[in-house]
Amino acid sequence: MTNPTAPNQAENGTGREAEKETAQKPSRTSSRPPPASAALQNTRVLDLTRVRSGPTCVRQLADWGADVIKIETPADGAQLGGPRSGPDFQNLHRNKRSLTLNLKSPAGLAAFRRLADTADVVVENFRPGVKKRLGIDYETLAASNPGLIYASISGFGQDGPYAERPGFDQIAQGMGGLMSITGKPGEGPMRVGIPIADLCAGLLAAQGILLALLERAVSQRGQWVQTSLLQAQVFMLDFQGARYLVDKDVPKQAGNNHPTSIPTGVFRTSNGHMNLAVAGEEIWKRFAKALGREDWTADARFKTAAARSENRDALGAEIEAITESKSTAAWVEIMNAAGVPAGEINDISQVFADPQVHHLGLAQPVTSHERGDTQLIGQPIIMSRTPSRIVAPPPTAGQHSNEILAELGYTKDDIEDMKRDGAT
Repeated sequence: MTNPTAPNQAENGTGREAEKETAQKPSRTSSRPPPASAALQNTRVLDLTRVRSGPTCVRQLADWGADVIKIETPADGAQLGGPRSGPDFQNLHRNKRSLTLNLKSPAGLAAFRRLADTADVVVENFRPGVKKRLGIDYETLAASNPGLIYASISGFGQDGPYAERPGFDQIAQGMGGLMSITGKPGEGPMRVGIPIADLCAGLLAAQGILLALLERAVSQRGQWVQTSLLQAQVFMLDFQGARYLVDKDVPKQAGNNHPTSIPTGVFRTSNGHMNLAVAGEEIWKRFAKALGREDWTADARFKTAAARSENRDALGAEIEAITESKSTAAWVEIMNAAGVPAGEINDISQVFADPQVHHLGLAQPVTSHERGDTQLIGQPIIMSRTPSRIVAPPPTAGQHSNEILAELGYTKDDIEDMKRDGAT
């Protein structure tokens, strides 16, 4: 193997300057699919993540044009959280390239460190101690690449009493208070129907990376970006958390009813249900008029927000006595014409059949290696000059290994040696 960086140098941390001089910025054109957007097209990201929170973060960067290289285990391709052909993997890993490396082998670790010297961002969601044991922690990589932005997502933080606990979305939902305010009163705690702690942690990590990239343009220095499922979940409590911190009010479950804005919630119609959001006095007056019950605005039981809160159940019963007389579609039309927020309660098939969802282009076509022609959920942000698009399906495991290693200066013989030794 003619790689100028010997395996023993990777193990003991020496030879990093030689690696840095040899590892020029890889070509952005060889094996890379066209950028998904111009916004981040000059940003290189190394993706060490698995499952959901980390891939959610990296998907944001890939979809906005970053050159994302997904680091995978050789001859494996198995993913915690589901198979490559599954909808979850397909939706999380588009717009990336794949490089297989065995980070436990000296040659694989040397190749990763060499690649890290060319990177702008590294993202990982190992348990806190794992990256240190592998020799790919922030301090180690930043020693030879001081501009590196290193993002870590964990279950509970990089230190503290829970740092080494395994993190899982539902655990964070419970510990972060969300399950105590979700569901109907008296029916026990209820999880949210999506992995909201995972998703929010990933989105917040992506935001942190973008902030660090902006700051680096001034300081020329990278930094370590950290978040966790628990931090994300507590942050997302938002006004419910503020109710406790400011007023020491411990929020309870309210089911489909809004805890403070009344009447806001789910109401029966002649053919199903609808959502109504009657927030504030002006909308309350418009709502009462639209139902033909302007007398409610003078009724002592409902005249003020405090009174409506105290008499929530009675008000809800009187509303449904009227809303059950017409269909959901009829009431949605009536309420929106009156300036009262109202909407259908769709199942997932109805969501993607909705004309506004279709107009916004949220379902985007892609040809998957495993599934053929299909659709994935695109980015929900519209940019006038640098839009995002899905330009490539999730890569097969190691699909771009040869090309990426060649970009780093490895010869064909080097790559064959690495394959034979199980390094890639």
